[in-house]
Amino acid sequence: MQAIRQYQVDAFTTRPFAGNPAAVCPLAAWLDDSLLQAIAEENNLAETAFFVPSAKGFRLRWFTPVREVELCGHATLAAAHVLFEIMGYAEPAIVFETLSGELTVKRRGKLLEMDFPAQAPHACAMPEALLAGLGRDPLEVFAAADYLAVFDGEETVRALTPDHAALSRLDRRGVIVTAPGKDVDFVSRFFAPRYGIPEDPVTGSAHCELAPYWAKRLGKDSLVARQVSKRGGELLCELKGDRVLLCGSALTVIVATLSFDA
Repeated sequence: MQAIRQYQVDAFTTRPFAGNPAAVCPLAAWLDDSLLQAIAEENNLAETAFFVPSAKGFRLRWFTPVREVELCGHATLAAAHVLFEIMGYAEPAIVFETLSGELTVKRRGKLLEMDFPAQAPHACAMPEALLAGLGRDPLEVFAAADYLAVFDGEETVRALTPDHAALSRLDRRGVIVTAPGKDVDFVSRFFAPRYGIPEDPVTGSAHCELAPYWAKRLGKDSLVARQVSKRGGELLCELKGDRVLLCGSALTVIVATLSFDA
């Protein structure tokens, strides 16, 4: 019987049971990939993060309940929170080696700042499945890792009731819907049924696409964002060339032990 410690962290929030929950499993060495996927399926959270020590810092991987992904913001924030606040990591910055290259996380006052690759979306035609899935025409449609559908206002984004079966037929990771915010620069929601995530509460990686779009549209590089899912969460975004700095808070809500036959 093998046992590993697991932490459940609410990311992009300052209060428990809000933001986006992620499971974090520090490992001494990699387990078999099938076991990593089984743990993620057991957790049934948007993401479970696993990390092991490496020469530069830590090798970090993320799994949804159905597959490994190339980039995840909230689970990176959660992993850094565990290292800084629970495991006593003393260096000023954490370097994570990932499928999306090196990602650095450091303290920024009471927040954690993540340095991620920017993914500027390009204008594209409206896929039929996107219209069917959203149930109404956006003002504009863009594409990068995800489809980005732009609407007129926050109320419209909040009121959407997507058809996830239709959205699962699209050829991108997921769908971001966005609009100007009432008291923030922009709001968004994120749907990824193909990845086993009907709606993600707060999606750091989606802001790698949102920040370049809104920075160009609003003419400023520093932005305040809110993801208006049921749980909700807030981020500070700063576009710096081909990188995006994403800042947010996190807190631990569960500490557990996973036991299984190795």
